[in-house]
Amino acid sequence: MAKVSVGLRGWRFDEDEVFTDDGEWAPLDDMPDDSRNRLLRLGLLMDQPCDACYLKHGEEEKRRANPAAIVYGEPGDEVLLCDEHEGDFLYWFREEGGSELAGEEQFRDEFHEWFAAGNRAPDGYGPDEHVEEAPDELPDLPTPEEAQRRLEQSVEFEEKRYDLRAPDGDEEGEEDLDVADLDLDTEYPSG
Repeated sequence: MAKVSVGLRGWRFDEDEVFTDDGEWAPLDDMPDDSRNRLLRLGLLMDQPCDACYLKHGEEEKRRANPAAIVYGEPGDEVLLCDEHEGDFLYWFREEGGSELAGEEQFRDEFHEWFAAGNRAPDGYGPDEHVEEAPDELPDLPTPEEAQRRLEQSVEFEEKRYDLRAPDGDEEGEEDLDVADLDLDTEYPSG
């Protein structure tokens, strides 16, 4: 079972979980939750700037930021990097304690603070070598709208209505609430 990156390097997927034997996308509802969530998140991350470039150049000059080529971290708390700044991230992660924050909410923020404070990897540090095999043969990532549409089509949504006045949501044993049964004289601490 081969591991592949899709769209951006970093997040790796089991090839047989995300592609069919024909090289097409597997149905989203057949994918494990983690793979599906990462793939859908990638649709939003494509064409975003490198976090380090953005921190370096700021909002006014964000046009100077390189596009992201690599993603590290967990969906929603990921770090996006260009090739130029991957070494800085890897140094922070391996040598400055970043690995201790893997999976934590503050992962991205801590890297941003470290980088914004002027910290960088020593000259010649990283980045890792990446092997790209047939990058043009991979199917295109779905747009966020297309991914959402496919997700809705592939997962059966069952809408249920519950009558909260009935015990256990059972409409047959419907009971009316009596306001006299409520304790409205309870005092709560005020702040």
